[in-house]
Order: sequence, then C-alpha cells, then structure tokens
Amino acid sequence: MRFVRSASSWTTAIETAARLVTPRAILKDPISLVSHEMSQLATNIGSLIGSGHPTLNRIGAYYFESQGKKIRPLLVLLLSRALSEIPLEQRDRLKKIDDLDIPEQPVYPGTKSLSAIFNDPTGPITPLKILHGISPNIMLDPLTKPHESLPEFDHNRGILPKQRRLAEIVEMIHTASLLHDDVIDNSDSRRNRPSGNIAFNNKMSVLAGDFLLGRASVSISRLRNPEVIELTSTSIANLVEGEFMQLKNTILQPDEDLIEDNTKRIPKPTGAVPTEPHEYSVRLPDSNGKIHTITHEQNVDAAFEYYTHKTYLKTASLISKSCRSAAILSGARDNVIENCYQFGRNLGLCFQLVDDILDYTQTSEQLGKPGLADLNLGLATAPILFAWKENPALGELIQRKFKQDGDVETAIMEVHKHDGLGKTKELAVKYRDLALQNLREALPESDSRSALEFLTNAVVTRTK
Repeated sequence: MRFVRSASSWTTAIETAARLVTPRAILKDPISLVSHEMSQLATNIGSLIGSGHPTLNRIGAYYFESQGKKIRPLLVLLLSRALSEIPLEQRDRLKKIDDLDIPEQPVYPGTKSLSAIFNDPTGPITPLKILHGISPNIMLDPLTKPHESLPEFDHNRGILPKQRRLAEIVEMIHTASLLHDDVIDNSDSRRNRPSGNIAFNNKMSVLAGDFLLGRASVSISRLRNPEVIELTSTSIANLVEGEFMQLKNTILQPDEDLIEDNTKRIPKPTGAVPTEPHEYSVRLPDSNGKIHTITHEQNVDAAFEYYTHKTYLKTASLISKSCRSAAILSGARDNVIENCYQFGRNLGLCFQLVDDILDYTQTSEQLGKPGLADLNLGLATAPILFAWKENPALGELIQRKFKQDGDVETAIMEVHKHDGLGKTKELAVKYRDLALQNLREALPESDSRSALEFLTNAVVTRTK
C-alpha cells in the first residue's frame, strides 16, 4: 500500500488509517471526516452512555462531540483488521473464547457454542427492567443499538463485533479520564472548547466521568471474555494509580505522611487494613528497609523509572491492554498477543514523550489545550529530567514543583541549554522503533499493518 505524505503527516496518517476501518458510505460524508470519526464512533458511544437524565446525557456526550484524534479506538480497529489476516489455523487459541467471536460463527473442534444462551454477543444478560429499575413503555436497550451499516462492513474487513465494541469501550474510558483530569488540573479548555468543568461544573464533570466508567464496565462485562474483562478493567485502575503517582511523587517526596507539596499531614493508618504498596512499584534504593543517601545519578535514574511507570499507567496501559484484548478476541497465539501488547506499550510511551515535547514547543491554540501545562502544574517530565541529569541544581526547582517566581522560565532555559527536547525525541524514536518491530513480528503484511506502521512513524512527527 502506498502512502503520500502531506504537510501534516500525523493528520494524513489518521485519515488514511480511518479509511480502512470506515464504510465508504460514511466516508462520503465530509462532516465525519472533519473529526476523523471511525464509522460514527460517537453515535455508537452515545447509545452506550444514554441515561434517563437529559443533563447527564449532555455532559456525557460533550467531549465526544468535539474534534479529537480518536487514536485509541482507531488502533484497536486497525489492529483487529490486521489480525484477521492471520490464517484461522494459526488462530487456535479459540478454546478460551466462544464461537460468537468469529465471523459467520464457524464451529471449531472443542469450542463450546454459547449461541443458545446469548443471541447477541454484546447484548444484555439481565432483564432490562432490572438493570434500569423501571419498566419502559417500549422495551428497547439503549446500550446495544447497532449501527445498521456496520455488521456487513465489519464482516468483509474481518473486524469482529466484540472488537468494534472494544474500540468504543476504550474511547469511553479515555474520555472519562479526561473529564476527571480536567477537574484535577483546573483546566479551562479541551480540544479548542471550554473543558467540561468550565462548560458545566466540577461536580457534574466528576459524576459524568464516573457514569462513563460505569457504562463502560457494563459493556466490558458483555464481551463475556474473562481475560479481556480483567485486562480492560485493570486499565481503569491503572489510570487512577498513575494519577496518584503524579499527585504524590514518592521519589521526590518520599515522606508517606505528607501530601500537597509536603504541606498537609494525612492520618496515620490504624493497621486494620494493609496499606503497603505491592511489589510492582517504583522505589528509591534502600538498605534494611530505610532510604539511604544516594548519588545524583541514582536519584535521576529512579526519577526516570518513576516517570516511565507513571506514563505507562496513565497513557500506555489503556492502549497496550486494548491491543492485547483485540488479539485475544481474534484467537491469536500467545506470541502474537504478547507482541500486540508490547506494541501498544511502546507506542503509548512514545506518544506521551512526544506530548511532553509539544508542551514546551507548541502554543495553547496549536495544542487545543493549555501550553506549558506540565511545568505550571509542577510536573517533572522527560525534558526537565534530562536537563536535571546534567545540572544537579535543578533538583531544588523540581522538588518545589517550580512554585517560586522565575522557576518555570529557568526550567525552560535549562531544558534548551542541555538539549532536553532532543534527548526526549531520541527516546521517543527508540520506543517507536520497538513498536514497529512488534508489529512486524506479530502480523503478516497487509494494508492494515502498513497503516499501523505509518501511524506509528507519524507519532514522532505530529504537532498536536
């Protein structure tokens, strides 16, 4: 497949990729192309998030109305189509899923059909009057209305119904996190519109985000695949843990009893419930359980490890786990599933590193959200960490979260002086190359794989 570069390779990559997972009839509608919608994604999600309260519906749909990259569902759909190119005899992990996951519902040896129990692979399990607590005049399920033109299109492209629903779920989870983040960060804009907390208010934004997560959880359960349910649900918990890592950096602020820049002391635990962090966490080198004096290099390395893990939890987890889920639903073998997961992880880390660069180089108008937001929020991202490695004195600014007059300006100057942006770009390219390697090891050649490669390459050159 031949791709032609334009002035914006990122926009071109998204539009080209979207054409592979969007019915031609919808592509003829220029309105859908303006926001790069994949097969009326927002319309389908709107049916999933419908509630009985009009105001909740309006704020729940608010971010879906605006122009956005929709990169996460696009990746799921493209990857799903690329996975369908793997011959069925090489997708023999089907014993862990039911035959409703496969187009035309073929019967595989040793595969138990659930079609007698579930006619619709994404339909309700419990009676609707119980789910909604009321008996409607017309028994329609607002959570499972399909788009009329999708089944035949998806069948022809090898996209499974559950993979299409997975793409919608992923965008719901991501959008819920945006509603919450904008409240936490006191943001005033998102995608060139007033943010949800400004257009409505903080309480409604938080509740709408919670509602989206609740609706997403319902849709996750209806995928009826325990492994995918576990992965997707864990990605929600990962988002929260990553946000906490950002709110309280335990490497730079190791005192567990203090929060809010060490100005507020929290209650001591009673011991009735265990509160120790699990082993999958980042900590400073210690001796006999006590933090000891470490070198500047060790401190910076620990800060980088903390930053990378936080980035995985906040950004790469949802992408990587959704890519892994798409591969599981396809019945692919373990090595393919693992490469799909690593692809999403490496691409997610690359994506965030580029975001960190753009925060320094682009204006608020170009980004569609506030520029220099990370420094103003006191966050130490990759560019300033690279500068800190060269200039230990920056540790004091990072420690106080750039709160004193002139700290932000000094940080910007030091980042440019020590080529923090260039070094961050090199690290992003490293993750991009790993993601490309994962794609080539997991998938046969196809238009969809080429589109994924093109999209991956475009991540490092995007400008918003």
